[in-house]
Amino acid sequence: MNERQQLLAKNAGLHRQEMFEAERWLWRHPQTGYTEWEANAYLIEKFEAAGYTLVRADQDPRFGPIPGFYTDIDTGRPGPSLCIMGELDALDIAGHPEAVNGMSHCCGHNCQAAGMLGLALAFKGPGALDGLSGRIRLMLVPAEEMIQLAYREELRKKGVIRYFGGKPEFMYRGYFDGIDISLMVHTESLGKDLDFLGFSGHNGCMSKVITYKGKSSHAGGAPHLGINAQYAAMLGLQAVNDLRETFLEKDFTRFHPIMKGVNCAVNIIPDEMVIESYVRGSSLEAMVRENGKINRALAGGALAMGAQVNLSDRPGYAPEMHDMQFSALCEEACRELVGEKRVDFPNALHPASSDFGDVCAVMPGMQFYCAGAEGAIHGTGWYITEPERAVMNAVVVQLMITDKLMSDDCARAKKIIREHVPQFASVKEYFETVDRLMLDVDALAFEEDGRVRVRLTNS
Repeated sequence: MNERQQLLAKNAGLHRQEMFEAERWLWRHPQTGYTEWEANAYLIEKFEAAGYTLVRADQDPRFGPIPGFYTDIDTGRPGPSLCIMGELDALDIAGHPEAVNGMSHCCGHNCQAAGMLGLALAFKGPGALDGLSGRIRLMLVPAEEMIQLAYREELRKKGVIRYFGGKPEFMYRGYFDGIDISLMVHTESLGKDLDFLGFSGHNGCMSKVITYKGKSSHAGGAPHLGINAQYAAMLGLQAVNDLRETFLEKDFTRFHPIMKGVNCAVNIIPDEMVIESYVRGSSLEAMVRENGKINRALAGGALAMGAQVNLSDRPGYAPEMHDMQFSALCEEACRELVGEKRVDFPNALHPASSDFGDVCAVMPGMQFYCAGAEGAIHGTGWYITEPERAVMNAVVVQLMITDKLMSDDCARAKKIIREHVPQFASVKEYFETVDRLMLDVDALAFEEDGRVRVRLTNS
């Protein structure tokens, strides 16, 4: 670390206890996407006590109220704008031993949010902005996890949100306007020998709600009068499973449905089965192509049973393509902090998805992983076991990256921004593209003459 980076790290170290207390508080108060009001209020109080003026998503008169906020730190010298993000939401995983109201932070977002407080406090320290140029935006974002799709659809219909993911929703609201480059560090379980792990990108995804509709009847006495929606769903899912060998390996296609169950007794033919799923892929083109095949297969299951199926597709996350020049800068900072052997940045795609991909679609961005947890992420055995690694290491390395980007008149940031080729030329073009992914259709129409009309598009 150079002298200024050491100063920034020292500033962060002075607030170690406050960060660790925030991490524990957030762990004990998990809430899922677009309901993170406790974490939102807690962090607003902390940021305002530190002297920050916030732009709050619950006070924007143009849109419905949701959790989340941002604040800008101006160095007083011209230059690009860097956005550093943390996430607020937890998962609904009632089986976790420390779940609260069926929810748990077994995703590590509590460490991210605590780290954002650490960054805010470190930048308030003496000399923290000396030698830096441009502007730093610290942002706390809701709803990264693409879950509880029915609830988000309800918010969308009410006009509270337009997009299911927090970052595209923030983009739609203009909270990324004027931002040139973005950064995020995610907590992971990396073992004892590795502190940082980075990939070249992540899959994108579309969210799907599939509703099979049949006809109820007595399961034992009159099954011939019913149409079994559960069987139709099983046939549709089997058809998709049979398509898997047609998915190209280079596209990292994933389809992993969860059947939400039926609301009837064992002696009644089930008349409805709701399924939630994603279609993941490494490109929008692959997602659209394979989703078309999947929808055809799902409709086939309904047709076989004489059932109806409603297909509801929504934009999820754009494929996350990291800027490799920015990735190299982040890897450099990680190695300087913990040593070369404790860092791994393979040039490989991670098959999971994140709405950070939507940010990367329009600007250079980098998200990588920081150790400090144990157990399988999103699992009931996930815990933060080493906050020094999960929180402090993440904060210090982000301060180092900020220094590398924004010192020397932002020379390295300007070079990355200048040479980056985004997936979309503008936010407007991005939204025009993802909006075309929306689908609401009853796939089958049964005619009295025995013909069946199949419709798999909105038009």
